[in-house]
Amino acid sequence: MRIVGGKNRGRNIVAPSGKTTRPTSDQARESIFNILRSATWAPTMDGAIVIDIFAGSGALGLEALSRGAEFCLFVETEPKARAAIRENTTTMGLGGCTRLHRRDATKLRIEPGNLRGPFTHIFLDPPYNKNLARPVLRKLNEQDLIADGAVIIYEMGKEEEPNLRGYEVHDTRIWGAAKVVFMGLAET
Repeated sequence: MRIVGGKNRGRNIVAPSGKTTRPTSDQARESIFNILRSATWAPTMDGAIVIDIFAGSGALGLEALSRGAEFCLFVETEPKARAAIRENTTTMGLGGCTRLHRRDATKLRIEPGNLRGPFTHIFLDPPYNKNLARPVLRKLNEQDLIADGAVIIYEMGKEEEPNLRGYEVHDTRIWGAAKVVFMGLAET
């Protein structure tokens, strides 16, 4: 795996060994960021405050940082995945603009000192078919961590049909076994 765009384009991404993570492919990542760059409903990546939840290797957050994001919080509990994220951020010199949480994403509590503002881009890639996205989004919402106009990029199995009540779906794409839904909070 490699960074596919931005200042770190071509840099290798270390992925954790084993089968506990399923990294987003280079092709899907490139497509996701091309959509985000051209969509009128997506905030700009320049200066973005990003969270990569169920981060695995951290590929989505690393890609965002390469393309101009100011800060990324990685959330991951699996030890090998956290080690891969640490290695990736260190070798790319991103220590000053990242944090790594090893907290269960469904019980997420983020202290204000760990942030630089609410998240403009939320990458959410939970294990497929486990219904984990809803409680994570509820936690972010309860803590006012979703910026006005934020975009949520939610990756799931292509057959999944989650309850997205309360969210406005902007676009849906399928790449291989994955479906990616681009959405934001519905206006109330």
